[in-house]
Amino acid sequence: MHTNIKRWAFSVLVVMTSAPSLVLANSLMRGVSKPLFPISPVIMDARAYETYPSVAGHFLVYSRLGHGTFSVIQTSAAEPATEGRSIVPKQPNEALRFGAALRDGAVGYVSNRMGPVSAWMRQARGEGHLLIGNMGTFNGALVPMNLHASPDGRIWCFDTTLEKTQRSRMLSEFADATMDKELLGQTWRFYSSDAFQHKLGYRATKTGNASRFQPPSLFVFDRVHGQLTLIPNAFDAAVSPAGKRIVFVRSINGNYDLWMQDISGGGLTQLTTTPFGEFEPSWSPDGKKIAFISNRASRGDVRATSIYVINLSTGRTTRLTNARTATDGGPAWKDAHTILFHSNRSPSRPQTSTVSDWNIWQVNIQGDF
Repeated sequence: MHTNIKRWAFSVLVVMTSAPSLVLANSLMRGVSKPLFPISPVIMDARAYETYPSVAGHFLVYSRLGHGTFSVIQTSAAEPATEGRSIVPKQPNEALRFGAALRDGAVGYVSNRMGPVSAWMRQARGEGHLLIGNMGTFNGALVPMNLHASPDGRIWCFDTTLEKTQRSRMLSEFADATMDKELLGQTWRFYSSDAFQHKLGYRATKTGNASRFQPPSLFVFDRVHGQLTLIPNAFDAAVSPAGKRIVFVRSINGNYDLWMQDISGGGLTQLTTTPFGEFEPSWSPDGKKIAFISNRASRGDVRATSIYVINLSTGRTTRLTNARTATDGGPAWKDAHTILFHSNRSPSRPQTSTVSDWNIWQVNIQGDF
């Protein structure tokens, strides 16, 4: 693993009250956007992009693009700046993306080392790499994106398009280190016909602005039974800590919402109903809450996203981050009170300015909701 990462030990000073929404309302009236909860940078490297943290047990895994190379980094969740085990390309033009942490130290990832794109798992001990879901992924029939796994590595999920033209684009861009950095940190945009490529402006992600692309499909793989399940019109999924349920994103008439169902089938439930976009869900360690990103506060602005948490017992949703111009994404629970995420916030002015790269941040949750 690279050793030049600087770990920032400072936190943004926050004035807290018992009502975060009141803090936001008062600060906006004064023209100042104060953070709702304490935030701080965790991994900063000006020469690379760090995206999509994943935490299981004592391990933190994230994807890195540096010096034109895609790699997956594993380190300590408690001490992210320490050296760990990295998975780096072994073949010319190989790219490794969508790192997924497992509790025993194994690491899931997606690679094009065999030509087509396929999902793999590096074993916790030794140098073995196992192919995940060898049911068409090896020969390129499926192109897995947004790989996730249950902490014990039994249940895996990924999404893909079955549309021939879009699939071809996915294959060609998987290892493209020149892609616009927005797309690197907002992989959900690949499935939006309005936002799948970088441009000056985008329509809002809201009801009525439907995608012209065919909806993607979600695949859930049970390694124990060798069962591969397809869920139509679903992507950006996460498996519950116990491996019993799955939460995913579904688009209906331009509106992206979170849905949940039992992996065994049944129990389909719509979790969010705003007219804007909810993406990138992540289960809390106890399985009682789900963190996600949304552009509801920016009324569907593609580039202005914040982190929220929904309590599955009460249905209450709480906003955690609120920088005006930042793109917060990829939330992952470090513990019951800390969520890691990637963002383009400026380290010196995180509430008001952005930078040209992605870094890993954390938000510390205070109170119970």
